[in-house]
Amino acid sequence: MSRVLIIESSARQQDSISRQLTQQFISQWKAAHPADEISVRDLAKSPVPHLDINLLGGWMKPQEQRSEIEQASLERSNELTDELLAADVLVLAAPMYNFAIPSTLKAWLDHVLRAGVTFKYTDTGPQGLLTGKQAYVLTARGGLYAGGTQDHQEPYLRQVLAFIGIHDVNFIHAEGLNMGGDFHEKGLNQAKARLAQIA
Repeated sequence: MSRVLIIESSARQQDSISRQLTQQFISQWKAAHPADEISVRDLAKSPVPHLDINLLGGWMKPQEQRSEIEQASLERSNELTDELLAADVLVLAAPMYNFAIPSTLKAWLDHVLRAGVTFKYTDTGPQGLLTGKQAYVLTARGGLYAGGTQDHQEPYLRQVLAFIGIHDVNFIHAEGLNMGGDFHEKGLNQAKARLAQIA
């Protein structure tokens, strides 16, 4: 049995394209892997606080020196990190906001990219500790950005996932969704077809 962790980051609910892709992924995965365990963390319904002095204190201070709020911040980060550590497959559902990822997803990443936990520093540079995991990134974009200089979403996510040791990453982009004409339907159908092939 494998464990699948899905991170939803769209601020939208029923009208969200990235959530549509997530639902397709879940249906396909359950059909192919009925014994697997799937858990979903929705960052729109339960936002993760942005990195602040309390979390830094929780990370850096010994337990006896932490304040109550620093301890609470650390425990939240531990919960998020433990979910990621336990997962065999990570799914990030991420609409493109202003050429990049939602700030809620960035906040989640700031909680789980932790020295000594998900990566470590060595004499030859940083080393990811989450090797052997697989990741899927499901994106929704108003325009056509894949492979272009305005795409600050895929390169960034590839970098941070590789940094913690996740190199097996598949991106599924639904693009051109706000361009009018046939672009919306074409972009969504292409994404669904690609997802059907690889997930």
